[in-house]
Amino acid sequence: MTSPQDQFSDPSSEPDLLPGTRRALLHRIARAQAEGRAPSLVASVVRGGRQVWSGARTSVDGHGPDDDVQYRVGSITKTFTAVLVMRLRDEGLLRLEDPVERHLPGTGVGEVTVVQLLSHTAGLAAETPGPWWERTPASLRPELRDVLGDRPFRHERGRRHHYSNPGFALLGALVARLRAATWEEVLQQEVLGPLGLHRTSVRPQAPNAGGWAVHPWADVLQPEKVEDLGVMAPAGQLWSTAGDLARFAAFLMNGDDRVLPQESVRDLRTAAAPSGWEESYGLGVQLRRRGDRTLAGHTGSVPGFVAGLWTCEEDDVAAVVLANCTSGVAAGTVAAELVGIVADAEPKLPAPWRPLPDVDQNLLALTGPWYWGTQAVAVRLAAEGGLELGGLGGGGRQSRFCPVGDGTWVGLDAYYAGEELRAVRDDSGQVTHLDLGSFVFTRQPYDEAAPVPGGSDPEGWRGLAI
Repeated sequence: MTSPQDQFSDPSSEPDLLPGTRRALLHRIARAQAEGRAPSLVASVVRGGRQVWSGARTSVDGHGPDDDVQYRVGSITKTFTAVLVMRLRDEGLLRLEDPVERHLPGTGVGEVTVVQLLSHTAGLAAETPGPWWERTPASLRPELRDVLGDRPFRHERGRRHHYSNPGFALLGALVARLRAATWEEVLQQEVLGPLGLHRTSVRPQAPNAGGWAVHPWADVLQPEKVEDLGVMAPAGQLWSTAGDLARFAAFLMNGDDRVLPQESVRDLRTAAAPSGWEESYGLGVQLRRRGDRTLAGHTGSVPGFVAGLWTCEEDDVAAVVLANCTSGVAAGTVAAELVGIVADAEPKLPAPWRPLPDVDQNLLALTGPWYWGTQAVAVRLAAEGGLELGGLGGGGRQSRFCPVGDGTWVGLDAYYAGEELRAVRDDSGQVTHLDLGSFVFTRQPYDEAAPVPGGSDPEGWRGLAI
């Protein structure tokens, strides 16, 4: 028997970007380099898991960078460090709720938890004690106590988002302690090598851009000195290229089982702390709203360099912007706009609908309309074998559920994340109602045959006599 899909050939993957889109991307980075007065700027765009565009602008004719030239990426380093911590979590070597003291004793701030460090909610100071750590030698801060200082806290831990660079120095030391190797060695072995990021390194490797400070009121510049950050390296040391960061951006959207599966990567991108009206922070990952679009990634800056990396999973687009100037170019803003240019001009094609290869009749019997009180909802059978619950027409609370294996399901997202969904059956095996975190869903509003809390009025449904 011929199946429906045998009647047509599968469409090929989406083509490279259209000429008009490529021109719009080039125009945007040209404006950014000119208006930001950057000595050079390079950018890349990812779609469908691969780099589909790169471009550059420079102040030196005939000497433009390409996507293989290294720039310093500043705090994008924090996302790499977070990936290492999540690998430890996945292996069971730590829990995110663990106090740091359990794994890294003697810091003096050991009551803070791993997740508080990852989400910048530990209450630690934003910077190290003076002098300015990004422009002075690491030899001034050889130990963790030197980056934490005598007064490490600025806020009560767990109460607010307060960005902390020393917090990621602690996380880097935690990784090194549990792996019995340096943070740099672990990063190379567990992330850079497996993902093929051969042009990402702790110290610059030619070809690399030099960092510059551009005078704010005159078109002149001077070189910025590059310092090794020492124990602060996990907060902002890395050098990388637009090509390598494009591959890293694809990983942040799709995961890679050699490093972190997609589920764990989504944990990185799940909001853990609000940082503004339209911004929040996950675990080593910044989150930003631009209109209806949710972006995940990180920005970075160190003297001489600015960087931005944003991904948008729903549009399957990511963008990277790197420039070698201390200020002037809002690299994060430009990267976000590159995502928008591609997503708006060439919207993601929906995956073709395909029927399920097989269906569990017990699951199929749960689909259709249910009622929570008088509110109508629908249960749908998802392609992955789980269930989806939401209001009719797409409104109300929407959540996905995956099977646990004992006849129950657990919520994956939104309001019911982590909540248990259970189909309750009578003696004959027929489903009488659904129980979801104490909420009873019935086939009829306030079904008399189901244990609806508060019961049903004995006189039933009736009109209002006038």
